[in-house]
Amino acid sequence: MRHFKHAEFACRHCGENRMDPVFLMDVDELRHRFGKPLVVSSGYRCPAHNSRVSSTGSDGPHTTGFAVDFAVDRGAAVELLQIALSMGFTGIGVNQKGGGRFLHLDKLPNAPGQPRPTIWSY
Repeated sequence: MRHFKHAEFACRHCGENRMDPVFLMDVDELRHRFGKPLVVSSGYRCPAHNSRVSSTGSDGPHTTGFAVDFAVDRGAAVELLQIALSMGFTGIGVNQKGGGRFLHLDKLPNAPGQPRPTIWSY
């Protein structure tokens, strides 16, 4: 990767890193097109950690290796979102309130009850 270290995507609970290599290439290209540094606030999460920090339980998007959260806000968030959509990211989660602003981006396929592309807010 040109812009990230593999360790940036490791689970903050157990240190495991099961990020999909092709997804990471897409994330790296996203950062290249964005043209500014990005801080990974969450990458891979083991099922136990995801259960503790997310309402998606032990099998949420971050447990798949196809999801990432970036600490980004305001105008930069809009710019990153536009690039992500043009690159085919299928899941967009937006948290732009308070001190912990971020964008969730993933490339998950359609699943029963979870059509893609989709967007949600936290």
